[in-house]
Amino acid sequence: MKRFLVEISKGRFRIQGFVQEVGQDLLISIWGGTQSHIGAVGIAIPRPSLKNPKKWSATSSNFTFIGHKEDALVKKISEKLAAQLRRNVVVTAGIHWDRITSNEIKTIQNLTQKLSDQILKKFVPTQRRKRRRNESFPKREHL
Repeated sequence: MKRFLVEISKGRFRIQGFVQEVGQDLLISIWGGTQSHIGAVGIAIPRPSLKNPKKWSATSSNFTFIGHKEDALVKKISEKLAAQLRRNVVVTAGIHWDRITSNEIKTIQNLTQKLSDQILKKFVPTQRRKRRRNESFPKREHL
C-alpha cells in the first residue's frame, strides 16, 4: 500500500498533497495557503468513455462546503486520476490565501494540475504493466 507526500510551489504559493492507497482505491488530500482546511470533496469512478468505449473517462460527484471554491479543483483532479489510473479516487482540497488576484488563482490552478501530474507519475509504470495483462474494466468485489 503506497502512501506519500507531494509538493509544488511557485513564488509565495506552496501546495501540498498526501496520497494513500486504500486497497485498489486512492485517497488524496490537497492543501495550501494560510488556512489549510477541507473546502470540497470529489469522488470519481473510472468508466469507458461514452463517446469512444475504447477510451477511459470518469464520472464524479462533488461536495463543496458553503463559501468554498475548491469544487472545480477536486472534480478535475479526481476525474483525471480515475480515468488514467482506472481506480476509484477521492480528493479533498482546502486552499486559501487572503486578497488573491485572478492571475494568482490561475497560478494556483496550474500548480494543482502539476501536482496531479506528480501523483500520476508515481502510479503510471505500475498501471501500464497491469493494463497489458487485463485491458478490460477492472472487476471488483464488494460486500
